[in-house]
Amino acid sequence: MPYKPFLFKKFSVNQDRCAMKIGTDGVLLGAWAAVNQNPFSVLDIGAGTGILSLMIAQRSNAEQIEAIEIDDNAFEQCTENFENSPWNDRLFCYHASLQEFADEIEDKYDLIISNPPFYSDDYKSQNQQRDLARFQDAMPFEHLIESVSKLLAENGKFSVIIPYKEEENFIGLSAEVNLFPNRLLRVKGNLESEVKRSLIEFSIKKREVKTEELIIETSRHQYTDEYINLTKDFYLKM
Repeated sequence: MPYKPFLFKKFSVNQDRCAMKIGTDGVLLGAWAAVNQNPFSVLDIGAGTGILSLMIAQRSNAEQIEAIEIDDNAFEQCTENFENSPWNDRLFCYHASLQEFADEIEDKYDLIISNPPFYSDDYKSQNQQRDLARFQDAMPFEHLIESVSKLLAENGKFSVIIPYKEEENFIGLSAEVNLFPNRLLRVKGNLESEVKRSLIEFSIKKREVKTEELIIETSRHQYTDEYINLTKDFYLKM
């Protein structure tokens, strides 16, 4: 059965050629990443379907929203989703590895966003494309953080979503290249579950960290007001 496009309120996303489908992580980050500094230039690292870039295009007036995607099929799909969106004049996807891009590009970005691959555990599937999208060895955190430190503007923000268990390690690695957390959102599926994800905003300047918690559901498909308020501009049924 062919995949249908994933419909949001103001755009749609084709995902049949992408290993990583639309999920809660991407939507959370796209809705949470700060745009109140009115970024002119945005970089989406490991774009996949392009969902993060599309959400930032909806939420901001950024004139230059660029994405990087190394996988052939995902790159083609991301480009297609950009072209079909209301903001196609502001969106562009590069087919490159992060290290290639960071070494060649001299631009600095006001906002960098990433929903990076993270399953660093031993388990791997038989689907190489999916593994490339999901596993940290395709883009180790060290490479991501080092590249961000080269590409981030002096007053820029870097927003990322990672497993909660990686939070302390990721913050420690970032401090080594003078990236420091400003905001931190820890996400739980429901009241009883453990913290599953950490959304972290970094900048070059040290600030007092604003830490919050988000619970997604009170019971199955019964969403909290906080989650609804965060995502209601995007999900059709919110």
